[in-house]
Amino acid sequence: MKKDLLQSQFSHKFKICISGAAETGHCAAEAMDKALELGREVIKQNGILVNGATTGFPLWAARGAKEEGGIVVGVSPASSEKEHIEKYGLPLEYTDMIIYTGFGYSGRNLLLTRAADAIIVGCSRMGTLNEFTIAFEDNKPIGVLTGIGPAEELIKAMVEKSCRGPGKIVFDSDPKTLVLKVIELIRKEKNLKTKNYL
Repeated sequence: MKKDLLQSQFSHKFKICISGAAETGHCAAEAMDKALELGREVIKQNGILVNGATTGFPLWAARGAKEEGGIVVGVSPASSEKEHIEKYGLPLEYTDMIIYTGFGYSGRNLLLTRAADAIIVGCSRMGTLNEFTIAFEDNKPIGVLTGIGPAEELIKAMVEKSCRGPGKIVFDSDPKTLVLKVIELIRKEKNLKTKNYL
């Protein structure tokens, strides 16, 4: 019984949010390929991918996760599937489950980042930067994928000028390396050690 409990403690999947622009015209040409890689790597590292149930960069990451046979949970700004499709024009593809918050984009962003163990930021626009600042304020582990869009410099400047210290943030241009760095941050955050529960 005790052994089973300890094994289950270490077998929980990490929930990693992939955040990025829903419209990607400003992103580098290779951004969507890197989103696919990010999604695959989250699953290869025994994670669950969480995203904003949206288009663009997060959708491509979800596609990569599903191609790898993983689990994807979307968090929608809409209050129902009907509203998700008709009002927001958002997809249902590449998700195992969508949570309909009914809180619009800003409320969804808060719940999305709070639901995850860590957030990885890809090519960004304002909504992604909102998710980043929520995670930064919450002192969550954050990974920033570099080399695919202009917002990474803005992120670095925000952190430097925030007067809050460096946070728990790692940067890398390689999706696999970035996911591994983020998982290391999560492990430190959770301080996974054997505990005597019985």
